[in-house]
Amino acid sequence: MATTAAAQRQRAPRDGTRPRRPVALLAAALTAVLAASALVAIGAGSASIPPADTAAYLWASLTGGTIPADEVGRYQIVWQIRTPRVLLAALVGAGLGAMGVAVQAMVRNPLAEPYLLGVSAGAATGAVAVGVWGGLGALGIYAVSGGAFLGALAAAAVVYLAAAQSTGLSPLRLVLVGVAMSFAFQAAMSVLVYFAPDAEAASTVLFWTMGGFGAASWTTLPIVAVAVAAGIAVLARKARVLDVLSLGEETASSLGVDTGRQLAWLLALTSLVTGVMVAASGAIGFVGLIVPHVVRIAVGADHGRVLAVAPLAGAVLMVWIDLASRTLVAPRELPVGAVTALIGVPVFVYLLRRRGYLFGGS
Repeated sequence: MATTAAAQRQRAPRDGTRPRRPVALLAAALTAVLAASALVAIGAGSASIPPADTAAYLWASLTGGTIPADEVGRYQIVWQIRTPRVLLAALVGAGLGAMGVAVQAMVRNPLAEPYLLGVSAGAATGAVAVGVWGGLGALGIYAVSGGAFLGALAAAAVVYLAAAQSTGLSPLRLVLVGVAMSFAFQAAMSVLVYFAPDAEAASTVLFWTMGGFGAASWTTLPIVAVAVAAGIAVLARKARVLDVLSLGEETASSLGVDTGRQLAWLLALTSLVTGVMVAASGAIGFVGLIVPHVVRIAVGADHGRVLAVAPLAGAVLMVWIDLASRTLVAPRELPVGAVTALIGVPVFVYLLRRRGYLFGGS
């Protein structure tokens, strides 16, 4: 009896939560929920379209079917406007969920999210600089997004160069330098807005700092899809490295892991994927912070399990947040980042007060 009880205690989760659910079953359930959520979100809006009609329009688009002449207008709303937006929301939610897992592991900070390292501030500064003063004219209508992407990469490069030492990178220096650079880029953005020749700069700043999916299109969607899918795939293959990094530098080094090198490639990967997402949707906070914690409660701290569920959970959450942002005060639209903050703050406080849960899952 004593042996059995001891074995049960040994198998019990170290963070005090209930036994873990099967990851495959949870992932399958979230996939079904995501498909249903997307169907509902595509049909909802100022011109409400029943799910059956929405599914018929989507099927016709995918198979080359015909649409009655009197339904062409509704078909265009579904296929050309709402479907790219909902898919972009799902992709960004999935990417933020996965990158949040990676960033929290690499810096061993439960408050970390993909925008902690100054990437979002750099992207916003790049977008505002192009929008206010021009540049990147060869990109045409995508010049501002291109500026945001280049700003994100520039921020990541500056953070890396400032945080790197002869002994490599350390999580603490990454966090400190990232926070400092965020303030520096925000100050630069404020100066750009102050000297802007017109009043549109403020609205540009609002979009890039609060985010939104109103600019989604079929031309930008493949770029985001490739970046997010590749990033998640790479992280899934490196799940064991994330497990070791989350234990601390000394432990990781004792296990033969080059922490400086691993932190460098993780910084490059998360910055690249985050930069692509910010260039398409602006900076959307709290999703990359909250989703990893909630998923750890459900499946445990093992990063292989977390990365199998976090992208799906982030995608579902973002689809519903985007739906709320464009329907709660219709015909006006709330910034998506404002809605994520309204939801994320209470959830974060609840997790903080939840007995038996330690941030980071261990």
